[in-house]
Amino acid sequence: MDSSPLNVGLVGYGLAGAVFHAPLISTTPGLRLAAVVTADPERRARAAADHPGAALLPDTDALWAAAPELGLDLVVVASPNRTHIPLATRAVEAGLPVVVDKPLAATAAEGERLAALARERGVLLSVFQNRRWDGDFRTVRQLVDSGRLGRVNRFESRFERWRPELSGAWRELGDPAEAGGLLYDLGAHLVDQALVLFGPAERVYAELDARRTGAATDDDSFVALTHADGTRSHLWMSATAGDLGPRFRVLGSRGAYVTHGLDGQEDALRRGGTPADPDWGVCAPEHRGSFRAGDAVEPVATLPGRYQDYYAGLARALRGDGPVPVEARDAVQALRVLEAAQRSSRTGTAVAL
Repeated sequence: MDSSPLNVGLVGYGLAGAVFHAPLISTTPGLRLAAVVTADPERRARAAADHPGAALLPDTDALWAAAPELGLDLVVVASPNRTHIPLATRAVEAGLPVVVDKPLAATAAEGERLAALARERGVLLSVFQNRRWDGDFRTVRQLVDSGRLGRVNRFESRFERWRPELSGAWRELGDPAEAGGLLYDLGAHLVDQALVLFGPAERVYAELDARRTGAATDDDSFVALTHADGTRSHLWMSATAGDLGPRFRVLGSRGAYVTHGLDGQEDALRRGGTPADPDWGVCAPEHRGSFRAGDAVEPVATLPGRYQDYYAGLARALRGDGPVPVEARDAVQALRVLEAAQRSSRTGTAVAL
């Protein structure tokens, strides 16, 4: 078996590329960050300092041209949402396996066409849903799968922040082609997690609001899912929450699991940490959640966060040794839910899927 590293070309060196993808790729055994594409001079300088062994390319045309020389085995699209489909399509047409940062597309139809093209060409296509490997979500999944909670009646999930002023970032632009707003940003994670836990949604109800002065996209939103198995998921995402609710509150027939605060891997990556660091992904004991049944309260240790498992799984899939860690069809299913949420908010009614 060929043990040489798989060469990865990374498109984009903003938050997604620099903070998430590049550190995870560069610390995953069997992967090598071979090239970074960015036209921004400051980002080029940062990429050169962070990854001196990677080729720095000004645009994707240069990447496609250099692909044979670089021996590219994978392209990662970590550029703004509006570019996901055209860039991923170009990679698939070139026969290059591709990872697309979430959301896969602005619409489910676009995502389905790309997924169909990848199947037709026999090219690996995956979507970066890193929060499947949050430590607190891994803990919820273990509790649900083990049956400790009994039958889950309601799954509450929040991703709330206090950011009362607009930042001017592209995610706040109102053009639907940008796929901006919190529904497509944080909601893409929350919906994916709910579908992973409880399967397909049959009905969607949503309230999508733009609260901040001058906001052109939703920044304070609620989505309710009724899953095919009868479980209800209630999902909140907000930039205007001066008081943060529990991250997870899972109510089952045998008890409940409650936890506060966000998984620490993103903050660690922002500080320059990587999965190679000691105690990576470990949750401090004071931040662990609890199992509750009436007055009885029992602390529950949080499983370690493991973002590195996404790219480790991808490396195995590329070598034919395992499944794709996140299938494109999962992302398309989640996009259908996001679109239904938009329709529900416009009409004030629940939408059947």
